[in-house]
Amino acid sequence: MAVYRVCVTTGPYLMAGTLDNISVTLVGTCGQSPKQLLDRLGRDFAPGSVQKYKVCCSTELGELLLLRLHKERYAFFPKDSWYCSCVRVTAPDGTCSHFPCYQWIEGYCTLELRPGTAKTICQDSLPLLLDHRTRELQGRQDCYRWKVYAPGFPGIIDVSSFEEMETDKKFALTKMTPRVDQGDSSGNRYLPGFPMKIDLPSLLHMEPNIRYSATKTASLLFNAIPASLGMKLRGLLDRKGSWKKLDDIRNIFWCHKTVTSEYVTEHWCEDSFFGYQYLNGVNPVMLHCLSSLPSKLPVTNDMVAPLLGPNTCLQTELERGNIFLADYWILEEAPVHCLNGRPQYVAAPLCLLWLNPQGALVPLAIQLSQTPGPASPIFLPTDSYWDWLLAKTWVRNSEFLVHENNTHFLCTHLLCEAFAMATLRQLPLCHPVYKLLLPHTRYTLQVNTIARATLLNPEGLVDKVTSVGRQGLLYLISTALAHFTYTDFCLPDSVRARGVQAIPNYHYRDDGLRIWAAIESFVSEIVGYYYPSNTSVQQDSELQAWVREIFTHAFLRRESSGFPHRLCTPGELVKFLTAIIFNCSAQHAAVNSGQHDFGAWMPNTPSSMRQPPPQTKGTATLKSYLDTLPEVNITCNNLLLFWLVSQEPKDQRPLGTYPDEHFTEEAPRRSITAFQNRLAQISREIQERNKGLELPYAYLDPPLIENSVSI
Repeated sequence: MAVYRVCVTTGPYLMAGTLDNISVTLVGTCGQSPKQLLDRLGRDFAPGSVQKYKVCCSTELGELLLLRLHKERYAFFPKDSWYCSCVRVTAPDGTCSHFPCYQWIEGYCTLELRPGTAKTICQDSLPLLLDHRTRELQGRQDCYRWKVYAPGFPGIIDVSSFEEMETDKKFALTKMTPRVDQGDSSGNRYLPGFPMKIDLPSLLHMEPNIRYSATKTASLLFNAIPASLGMKLRGLLDRKGSWKKLDDIRNIFWCHKTVTSEYVTEHWCEDSFFGYQYLNGVNPVMLHCLSSLPSKLPVTNDMVAPLLGPNTCLQTELERGNIFLADYWILEEAPVHCLNGRPQYVAAPLCLLWLNPQGALVPLAIQLSQTPGPASPIFLPTDSYWDWLLAKTWVRNSEFLVHENNTHFLCTHLLCEAFAMATLRQLPLCHPVYKLLLPHTRYTLQVNTIARATLLNPEGLVDKVTSVGRQGLLYLISTALAHFTYTDFCLPDSVRARGVQAIPNYHYRDDGLRIWAAIESFVSEIVGYYYPSNTSVQQDSELQAWVREIFTHAFLRRESSGFPHRLCTPGELVKFLTAIIFNCSAQHAAVNSGQHDFGAWMPNTPSSMRQPPPQTKGTATLKSYLDTLPEVNITCNNLLLFWLVSQEPKDQRPLGTYPDEHFTEEAPRRSITAFQNRLAQISREIQERNKGLELPYAYLDPPLIENSVSI
């Protein structure tokens, strides 16, 4: 008689336990055990419990290949969900096998788990295991289906597929409640306390292994509802018309002020702070160094000489690499929307900046269109106060549109959703790349589904607060994706291509490159362990299918993007994985976490403009400035969005935090520890640096970076 000792760990989450019967079958190279009910006196699978059982076999099973968990009805109790963290099995000879699970199991079904040792398909030869890989991926592909949201968009998850899943279907771990009649056939409706329509049906059906935990959901609602109702009760969400004076804007979020938001309120109109935001604001990727001026921006030396001073000239500064351009060409043909029944306006400015001898980046000239001429004057710091401030505010509005739609939503949210989808569909649980990437996809599919249900839907928040509306968003994202390149995606390459290596006090660049290097070192060790040669990469058919699916659905097979559609060497794999992890974590933190800080003072980041760009100088006044800024209700709706997305709900996992032990071998576990130590050192360096800064930059402090795009 051979006795196997089985230890089952249930997750510590709310409602993670089950009352259903749980049985186990062990499958080894020499046979399989009888199906054994796991039952002890009292409740077996309570949240956070670790229960031990014995499985008796007539003979030893050899090397364990699979463990089958059977979830079946218990007496008259209704079926429920169970979160199984892992199962450990100790063989008669003392050998311990760890079977990671870390997933919700719904309904009555059988789930097959493999030991935790990561293996590529090239390392599997047994027909049983090859068949297991195939069946697992087929089940996932049936569950996670691609959908085209709009032409030119990256592929997204089709949440309607979750309604169709059967609970007893292998590897499809969910069956959602059938959709009830919503009255409104579209399901797009207003809810009390929310200023926009919400697409309810898309939120009601979500596979449990990708949806928010109960803790995170409660935290999100706790952040959203009081802020929204508070504005509603004060009448701000319904108040139309211009702000009477700028100081009134201070009172919107009187109880949600931060050190940075207060600093912005005090310094927003200063040229030096205007330039600072190109380096360390929420969109720190716009600047390109110039060696000559583009013909569409005919700035002369005489125009800027008063600012440059007597000891230099524009041509000299160009040759020194001190002149930079922020070009908002993508807005030139963007559709324009109506807010409160009134047409809004969009500019496509060119902003020229100078790195002065004091190391400060300051604006030199602003042209509010892509076409020079008498109707498109070049605004200068020597112009009147209100002319210059209005020109800078137009640039800040363009910053808002490009940042929110492209830098933030496209380049982090949508692309990371595509990475998550391809990982779920093409890599089995035992694949090393799946184990590496899974923590960096946590909640991404859920948060993007929420975004499409509340922001991108018709009459959603994008339609309520932005000058381009939903149609403009569709245009900007499709246009940006058509021009997005692998160089843009990889921070070190982007820094070199934009010529911004030498700008001082560029904390986003400095912190980002250190984090990139830490991720790259970690990924290199993991890849080197599992892929010792070029051949091992080239012959991994699952890996190649994964990268092809990303190329197809994220980048729409566009060869000019430079993104790989095949990986040939471990080095290529390291770079691609490093870029994915960086953009799913650090890059999202850099472009998301500061939105409330930099946007709470609305004139610094207006979401819409109510008057056309000025075509002559000398006409701007305080009144015309206030009449150009967004109306009161538009401002409040937008600041509500900034507040919500800047507050990461609870149930957080900072970068490098891997509580789920998907890797069980000693080598990758050592690599994880080294990665965490390196991130801790980076954090200490950032905190020490910030002590000497007038305005600390903490968005890329590793403990404040979420592992994944989850808000």
